[in-house]
Amino acid sequence: MFSSKYMIKSTVNNRFLQTTLKSKSFTTSAFLRSGAIMNDNIRPEADVVLKDISSYIHDYKIDSKLAYDTARLCFLDTLGCGLAALKYPNCANLIGPTVPGTVVPNGSRVPGTPYVLDPIRGAFSIGAIIRWLDFNDCWLAAEWGHPSDNLGGILAVADYLTRTYKATNGKEGKLFKVKDVLEGMIKAHEIQGCLALENSYNGVGLDHVLLVKVATTAVVSKMLGLTYEQTIDAVSHAFVDGQALRTYRHAPNTMSRKSWAAGDACYRAVNLAYHVKNGETGMPSALTAKTWGFYDVLFKGKPFEFQRPYGSYVMENVLFKISFPAEFHAQTAVEAALTLHNKLKSLGKTSDDIASVVIKTQDAGMRIIDKKGPLYNYADRDHCIQYMVAIPLIHGRLTADDYSDEIAANPKIDELRSKMECVENQQFTVDYHDPAKRFIGNALTITLKDGTVLDEVEVNYPIGHRKRREEGKPVLLAKFERHVKEHFKDDAKVKQILEKSYDADLDNTDIDEYVALYSTA
Repeated sequence: MFSSKYMIKSTVNNRFLQTTLKSKSFTTSAFLRSGAIMNDNIRPEADVVLKDISSYIHDYKIDSKLAYDTARLCFLDTLGCGLAALKYPNCANLIGPTVPGTVVPNGSRVPGTPYVLDPIRGAFSIGAIIRWLDFNDCWLAAEWGHPSDNLGGILAVADYLTRTYKATNGKEGKLFKVKDVLEGMIKAHEIQGCLALENSYNGVGLDHVLLVKVATTAVVSKMLGLTYEQTIDAVSHAFVDGQALRTYRHAPNTMSRKSWAAGDACYRAVNLAYHVKNGETGMPSALTAKTWGFYDVLFKGKPFEFQRPYGSYVMENVLFKISFPAEFHAQTAVEAALTLHNKLKSLGKTSDDIASVVIKTQDAGMRIIDKKGPLYNYADRDHCIQYMVAIPLIHGRLTADDYSDEIAANPKIDELRSKMECVENQQFTVDYHDPAKRFIGNALTITLKDGTVLDEVEVNYPIGHRKRREEGKPVLLAKFERHVKEHFKDDAKVKQILEKSYDADLDNTDIDEYVALYSTA
């Protein structure tokens, strides 16, 4: 054992040595393992994960028609979700310029607003409105998330670079078409989704927006003209940048930060990519460095595992939130609740006649949205499966407004919640992780006060699932149209947006021209 009297002269980490050697429990082997003496400063090759991401961004050609067709739907749906969020003051008050009245020359426009911002602040604003209502797409695996969140950074940078390109006659910036943005979305979806397939970040307390930051950084790096090596550098920064905890998504701290967390990730990603563009270097072993790397500090020493190489799998199989603005693990529960609401109605009954409700769900649903006790705000309610089941059982609907304080004040909601029991169905959990299924099953069983037990209603996958894509497409587009019409009251402007959005040549439209249609400046 070392003692405080045992002193070693060293030019390496001398302060560390003097402090730690005073600890009587500090053994020789622990001392050597710490790297305090054997501190090898030879730069290693970049981590394989970083190189694979950069290679995919720079070299992989997207040739999947299904991926582009799905990305186009995702693009429109995501913009529509952003417009719908703007009617909520908590969202509208967070976006825009940091200094009121600031207008950036050739800046990024925020759809549905008059704002013209620098691309970093623009990425936050677009990312925040996209995610606010929890109504955009979803990806469920070992880690869940919402890959279209990445559009916040991609669109802000594409609009800014294209406007700059035109303002300088091609001397600065770069011209982006809608198809270029779709390609960026496909690749961002793929990076985020593949990193999520086998790796649970929530399992170590990290929020899934970490993956938005990584994916957006990678895509934006190429958009800004960074080289293969610089993209590696930028992505290394995304992994060592301070990662968000899931605190704001779970009881007893659930709050609206979860609605702008993706905007924050986009903001950070674009900022980091610009740092590297401006000459900053990276950290080749950001993931694997002993003691100080991502794996050792944040992932319990485990390296990432991968199920498949990067391609276009994630966009092709992404889940759309079509019917309900609800945390995705509850989508099928809400669908089942609506079916049971209609059954009650046909029997001449209402939610007042319910004695108990059993909700069978997946393990992920149990961990994220099974919530008892008081619900303090909008964010609390849209992450509570009992609340999301109670509203359709009572009212026969679930809209974004149903999470408001006004609706939540109805005592019948909490009364019905108190009658609910949430349990895991292990088959739902198995099917949830099965790559061939990716189901999000829920089942509801209602017992009435007179002892009648209604037939269990089970829904394995919602209308937004790939297996229901053709059924879901017209409903998804109707959702987009509804959001456009509700935000823009000018019929001529609505017509202009919808005509261009459904134009067969949309892909070849300059992105700044398309985004301009949504500006209220």
